[in-house]
Amino acid sequence: MDQTPSRRRFLTSSLLGLGALGALSKVTAATLPKPGFLTEAERDIPLSADADVIVCGAGPAGVTAAIAAARAGAKVRLFEAHGSLGGVWTSSLLGYLLDFDKPGFNQELVRRLRDRHAVVGEGVNGISYHPEDMKLVLEELCLAAGVTVHFHTRVVAVHKVGRRVNAIVTESKSGREAWQAGTFIDATGDGDVGALAGCEFEIGMADACPCQPVSMDALLVVKDATKLTRFIHGSGSAVSKQSMNDSKKNLLAEIKRGGFDPSYQGPTIFPIRDNLLLAMMNHEYGINATDAAAVTKATLNARAELHRIVKALRALGGDWEGLQIVATPEQIGIRDGRRIKGRYKVVKGDLVAGARHEDSVVRATFSVDVHALTRKDPAYSNQGVKVKPYDIPLRALIAKDVDGLMMAGRCISGDFIAHASYRVTGNAVAMGEAAGVTSALAAASKRAPHEVSWSEASALLPKVRQS
Repeated sequence: MDQTPSRRRFLTSSLLGLGALGALSKVTAATLPKPGFLTEAERDIPLSADADVIVCGAGPAGVTAAIAAARAGAKVRLFEAHGSLGGVWTSSLLGYLLDFDKPGFNQELVRRLRDRHAVVGEGVNGISYHPEDMKLVLEELCLAAGVTVHFHTRVVAVHKVGRRVNAIVTESKSGREAWQAGTFIDATGDGDVGALAGCEFEIGMADACPCQPVSMDALLVVKDATKLTRFIHGSGSAVSKQSMNDSKKNLLAEIKRGGFDPSYQGPTIFPIRDNLLLAMMNHEYGINATDAAAVTKATLNARAELHRIVKALRALGGDWEGLQIVATPEQIGIRDGRRIKGRYKVVKGDLVAGARHEDSVVRATFSVDVHALTRKDPAYSNQGVKVKPYDIPLRALIAKDVDGLMMAGRCISGDFIAHASYRVTGNAVAMGEAAGVTSALAAASKRAPHEVSWSEASALLPKVRQS
């Protein structure tokens, strides 16, 4: 057999063998393989075309979008790279709910958690929760709504027909599979689907980092949490009535007294249940969340630092005696990822002016919260921006460069400063709810999301909200 290089082919198509889509041709280039590249063999990919709405990413925005779309009557598939629903709430052990005083699913979720005695604090805003209860509640809600959940499945390619997103391709233990739907929602946090679809995006302060640091939280257990109240942010509970700033300063001084200077100068401990606590005590600086090697290094560094901090506190003895790490998360907490270009961009001026929009899906109130970009910077800063309550319009959730794709959560269209305010999970939930009902209506009427008015989509909200 002739094995000369001239007979080799370098395959350039990212989606091979999807002939069933009807619009995808097999592309080859009669060029020599590039040094350092492997030529992948052509193959057929199984295609499923039974979904109305596909949601990629099951974090706060994605799981809400899936539930809302399913309750609105859509057949929904929800894809998640990890092994639980909730994203930053669960896989990253966030442990705390911010800017949560919004109508709809925010209220329902807190009520269901409270029914399980799984939250600490009054009301619905600024409260801590038990991550394991959060996992179970979200699973029960998805199953009840009829959402088909796919764990351990990552989106690796996007197929378009003209401008329209037509299918995604995933990789999992089941291999490479293709999935077609009427509409798609990118709730990956880092805007993976939008990037694969060819959308413009920004990361960090401009087109690329500097980015806000990444952090790893941890569940801790102590002998008697009531003896550590001056170090615990009480989330409005009887555990501690002091301010968060006081508890941070006290904890930082205590860690340093143990002989260790942490990378984050505003370490925080939250109460979860009884003697179970949640700690956020480290920063890894300058990490681009789309760089797998950098995120891996940050994860290794952060986990090692958490153990050093706990060792330093435990060595103090007294009330810290017996302090242990119960669990660290499978995913380090990411603040900055891609922000996909939408049909409106939320910017700093919107926050300063308190912008109003007819297609507002949520009114955000959280302050600008920029964590230190380097270790020399203040632990966190509002960058001199005083926020007035401002609207996030539906247009910021709709991709500009392609049709049929929405975003929800921290990957929506905005600038660095605006993102530092709206990225908290209470806003992500509201965005997910809006994206879910809009996508369901678009799929049912065979339209793209940008062809659906918010007044039309929002009429579905009473149907998807459970009191």
